Amino acid sequence: MRKLKPVLLVGSVPLANSEAVFRMLASRLGIYAKRYPDGETGHRTNWIRWQRHVFERHPNFELETPDSTIAGIRDAQTRPIFKLKDRTADVELGALGYAKEAISSYATFSRLKKSDELPPDTRFQVSIPTALALVSSFVSLADRAAVEPAIEQALKRETDAIASAIPHQELALQWDAVMEIVGYDGGYPLHYPDKFEGGVSRICRHVDFVPEGIDVGIHLCYGDPGHKHLIEPKSLRSSVEFANAIVAGSKRRVTWVHMPVPRDRMDAAYYEPLSDLWPDRSAELYLGLVHQSGGLAATRQRIDLAERFAADFGIATECGFGRRPPETVPSLLDLHREAAGPSTLSPT
Repeated sequence: MRKLKPVLLVGSVPLANSEAVFRMLASRLGIYAKRYPDGETGHRTNWIRWQRHVFERHPNFELETPDSTIAGIRDAQTRPIFKLKDRTADVELGALGYAKEAISSYATFSRLKKSDELPPDTRFQVSIPTALALVSSFVSLADRAAVEPAIEQALKRETDAIASAIPHQELALQWDAVMEIVGYDGGYPLHYPDKFEGGVSRICRHVDFVPEGIDVGIHLCYGDPGHKHLIEPKSLRSSVEFANAIVAGSKRRVTWVHMPVPRDRMDAAYYEPLSDLWPDRSAELYLGLVHQSGGLAATRQRIDLAERFAADFGIATECGFGRRPPETVPSLLDLHREAAGPSTLSPT
């Protein structure tokens, strides 16, 4: 009998609010998922687009272009690009809003948990983009090197505020790393020369922002505009290389790493690099094997392929749910539970 595979929710869930998300996850997944995100609902639905206010309201930024294209793929909603007015002036950023949203959602999470409506050991998961994602998505290429340190420090302050307000044993924080790996694979221009070490060192710094006692995860992402990757990964080779280097290079323990799997990759060659994953299995591995296309049969086929090279892993979608119709969420969560495999445990 196949061992129960834990489930990871990558982040966004397009329901009305965080309470609806928590209740849906509890009813459909229960203990199959160790961590529940708040779904990034409302104005946060489209990942980082809500962060445009940081640049619109800053006195040292001005609009360069109102319409951006990422790697030749136009976003469903276009994103503005900003440039610095004065490159000699220090860039100081205020609150980004991630801590405010997390603290608000945790109050709902805690209330539901205290009333036994959520599994007792479940952690509250906060998903935040890396500084490179923000600077690459909103700032002119010529100004990214100057602006990125300010964004990184702003994210550290957000992390500090979250860690100060939420009990560590209740908390998990996931860094969404997109441009680091897409740029390494040649799908996006980067403002630093060493595409591998530059990306890994940035992610490691973010990991080390998170105090011990808080779970910390990495979502290696190839993007999801229009349900398409910015570029298609040729295999899991780049993800494995990044994961190994991040786990080895971070000062604190990395709790989990998530890697994407395109829905049409039914060939062993895509999964073979998993044989080279960190030997001590010190971090949990989650693979984005769950796709509604093809249903349970195709998902289990992908699981079987991955198990040839890595026996111990959990399952997830390859990105968040935020771009899909809300009415599809229950069946997608059911697919996660069914694909997780037989278990003697009750899901609630």
